[in-house]
Amino acid sequence: MAIITISRQVAALGDEIAAAAAKKIGYTFIDRRQIEQRIVALGFPHARLGKYDERKPGFFASLVKDRDEYLNYLQFAVLEAAEKGNCILIGRGAFSILEDVPGLISLRFVSKDSVRMERLKTEKSWNDKQALSLMEESDANRRGFHKSFFNVENEAPQHYMLTLNTGAFSLDESVRLIEDVVRICATQEKDAAGKKKVSQLLKGQQLVNQLLFDFHLNISFLRAVVDGDVITLQGVADSQALAERAVQTAAKILPTCEIRSAISIVQDFKAYQ
Repeated sequence: MAIITISRQVAALGDEIAAAAAKKIGYTFIDRRQIEQRIVALGFPHARLGKYDERKPGFFASLVKDRDEYLNYLQFAVLEAAEKGNCILIGRGAFSILEDVPGLISLRFVSKDSVRMERLKTEKSWNDKQALSLMEESDANRRGFHKSFFNVENEAPQHYMLTLNTGAFSLDESVRLIEDVVRICATQEKDAAGKKKVSQLLKGQQLVNQLLFDFHLNISFLRAVVDGDVITLQGVADSQALAERAVQTAAKILPTCEIRSAISIVQDFKAYQ
């Protein structure tokens, strides 16, 4: 059940290599459109995707409840896809969402600016200024997106198993390298541990989404940490009564689990509207 996540610079051939690798090794390629469609199907308005999707939210967009709603739907969509296994997920912070999953193969594709510029100029019939402008905007948006939603530096190499310079390798060579990494890293032991972890993460995220979107509990930064049959709710509420309601509601949703609360109570705390 190997899960591959790909982070990439614009014009580093991330989508092209991911699609080719998925076809070669028989994996499912989950592209941006599929994740976007799933987020919308879950309940997030399509008209608001542009404020958040792989870009840093503007000042006001970062202060509204839509931001956290988008993040919860995004995490659910990524975990849902990962649960099926043998897949390649590209962008959208998937490497961060799945970072604690055993056996995760996290890759990053980069190229020199000069190589990326030439690719963009050829693809779009642009001049140097146009290509450079897109590169700078895209790089800044992706840095801002990951910092805002996951508090990580997406360009930091320690987040990835392997960083590949696609200016130094052809598409076919890059695919063969991915094949080798999968062959080396995908084991039955990691497969079993990875399935268990993804299942726990998805169970927790599904509970969070139900509490927030079905029962409309106004708890900020809500998380559900799953450890076997014990689920611990974390977040910030403005009253003990609200925290207790969350525990009681979760117990009704998952009656076979023990629900615990680690929700912080902050008097007069006002969640973003």
